Amino acid sequence: MDILLSVLGLIGFVALTACTGLFVAVEFALTGIERSTVDDHVKTKGDSTAKLLRKAHGELSFLLSGAQLGITLTTLATGYLAEPILARFFTPLLELVGLPESATMTVALLLSLVIATALSMVFGELVPKNLAIAHPLQVGRYTVRPVWTFNKVLAAFIRAMNNSANVIVRKLGIEPADELASARSPQELSALVKNSTGDGGFTAGKARVLDKSLKFGDARAEDLMTPRSTVETLSVDDSALELIRRALESGHSRFPVTRGDLDDTIGVVHVKDALSIPHAERARTPVADMARAVPTIPASLGGDAVLAKVRGAGSQLVLVADEYGGTAGIVTIEDVVEEIVGEVWDEHDNRAEDAEVMRRGKTWEVSGLLRTDELADAVGYSAPEGPYETLGGLIMATLGRIPEQGDVVLLPRGERDFAESLESGNTFRWRATVKVMDNRRVDRVVLRPVKNPGLVLEKEEQQRKEHEK
Repeated sequence: MDILLSVLGLIGFVALTACTGLFVAVEFALTGIERSTVDDHVKTKGDSTAKLLRKAHGELSFLLSGAQLGITLTTLATGYLAEPILARFFTPLLELVGLPESATMTVALLLSLVIATALSMVFGELVPKNLAIAHPLQVGRYTVRPVWTFNKVLAAFIRAMNNSANVIVRKLGIEPADELASARSPQELSALVKNSTGDGGFTAGKARVLDKSLKFGDARAEDLMTPRSTVETLSVDDSALELIRRALESGHSRFPVTRGDLDDTIGVVHVKDALSIPHAERARTPVADMARAVPTIPASLGGDAVLAKVRGAGSQLVLVADEYGGTAGIVTIEDVVEEIVGEVWDEHDNRAEDAEVMRRGKTWEVSGLLRTDELADAVGYSAPEGPYETLGGLIMATLGRIPEQGDVVLLPRGERDFAESLESGNTFRWRATVKVMDNRRVDRVVLRPVKNPGLVLEKEEQQRKEHEK
């Protein structure tokens, strides 16, 4: 009779462990499935199990509460049942090895507790958890019906416990949710895109475009604009013939028309407007007669709103006003596109001169207008926060004056560079050499990581003394 009870006890132990695994599996499976995946599965299969899976996913709080209750009950029952039964098997073995009778029962119970806990953890929790994480939809189909039935039987108790927990959560200032949010923030989507690059996912090029598209809404008009110092304009007195000549020289098709400077812009003209005028009249037709009104947007306007404004402008060009009312620059449809897909070249562009970043061995030639938040992706340098937005502005802030061609400066460490140097023990810094100046604007800069920053600091000190003279 004792042998029969022991065998039945072992069978009960295995059954209870399997039930624990069932509850664990459904818990991980349903939290690991996206709502869109469940909806697609219902459309594809359309059977009762798929519909029940969708219903359970929609009432996730209720289902998980029942699963937690099931795990608790089966785990307690497993320990209550397994320990004395396993102790019966260990007792004679311990007596055979010569253990005193007074200690045999205690040691047998301890051994049975350890083994029962280990078996329950491995087969009742870890194995079903890993299966559910690897194949959530398939595991969800197999486990949802018995767990849902268990929940319905104990629905009153489960809802009472769930409501009690919700009261406490609300006291903490958090509103409980019945299901997982199916929407994702741009930051979460960006992380998913990066994690999907390679290994059969997105190519690096596609991932870069998607990542930039998701981050586009965070950009502001001042991040997208062509700064006023580089904008080519026409005067109100210029003729249509001058418009054509400037278009041929610059490769641009649109030009703001100003009275003196960009702060007094009367409109924008397109080279097609000049080409539609008879050849004999082009020299005496002022561009002011052809200018179309151009919208003005604040520099703080978000990327999505900027895109809408540029698309809505007939000229596909808008002026960007700073906080003081002056014109900070312009945004064209090309500026918006390049923010997402990178540099766009046409037959009029000189890649060698116009590329924002060109690598030559261990050095990078970089445009002074490159934004500091783009430097990390472009060359690997993480610029610290400061009163500047471009590499040229960072160099000016570091020097404390308007740079001159040939100036060499050691760029300050950003937080990421500082942390990496502490971890690796590497003391390299970034050296910037001003290659080209455009009046008072830094046009081209050569960046190079150097392992001996002391030499650069000596060069900076020498430059400072020469400038003071």
